[in-house]
Amino acid sequence: MKRSKVRLDKLLSSLGYCSRKEVASLLRDGIITHADNLYLKSDTKVSHDEIRFEGEPLDPPSGMVILMHKPIGLICSHDEGEGRLVYDLLPPRWRIRDPKISTVGRLDKETSGLLLLTDDGTLLHRLTSPRHHVAKIYEATLDRPLRGDEAEIFASGTLMLNGEKSPCLPAKLTVIDETHATLEITEGRYHQVRRMFAAVGNHVTALHRSSFGELTLGDLKEGEFRLFTCDHFMTL
Repeated sequence: MKRSKVRLDKLLSSLGYCSRKEVASLLRDGIITHADNLYLKSDTKVSHDEIRFEGEPLDPPSGMVILMHKPIGLICSHDEGEGRLVYDLLPPRWRIRDPKISTVGRLDKETSGLLLLTDDGTLLHRLTSPRHHVAKIYEATLDRPLRGDEAEIFASGTLMLNGEKSPCLPAKLTVIDETHATLEITEGRYHQVRRMFAAVGNHVTALHRSSFGELTLGDLKEGEFRLFTCDHFMTL
């Protein structure tokens, strides 16, 4: 997709590199340059791919999607008072990009695995909307052995969670052994997987999300991430 040209100071501030006022001094110091060594001013209209910062191409423009392998102990929140955040794993300047990067749904502090983040509000809404039924697979370790009827209950579409007014949509349970299973859900209710197992008399002691739609972690190690564009997600 071809992007229109924007003022240099607006472009760099939106990507978190600096404030608009700082652009002039960074130009004088040679920190900001043009790929073809053309003369630049703060108000020069430029394309994203024309600009270099410390000799390097700029970070991806808006419409960025991040696939992260979230470790246990990190929180999906912008509130720094809550503890260590998933955003702490990203380059510091990404914290002040505009539009803001936000998580696509949440994984709680004690859940690891595949987490998506994006600065595209339309994509975020589409991926979290129950109407689109994006499948997500979780690997659960349980405190007690499975009874044997959980798969039927989860698949029935009749399971009620405490405090909810409507039953969970049908979900697919695959038993690995008596205390390990995978659960595929198409919703994103608050602590849904933990609450589903609690509703059938069990307790999740460890939880890991292994897939989101067709996406998997592949060889990503905990704390690592890779980048995509929003176009990659139009079929999810």
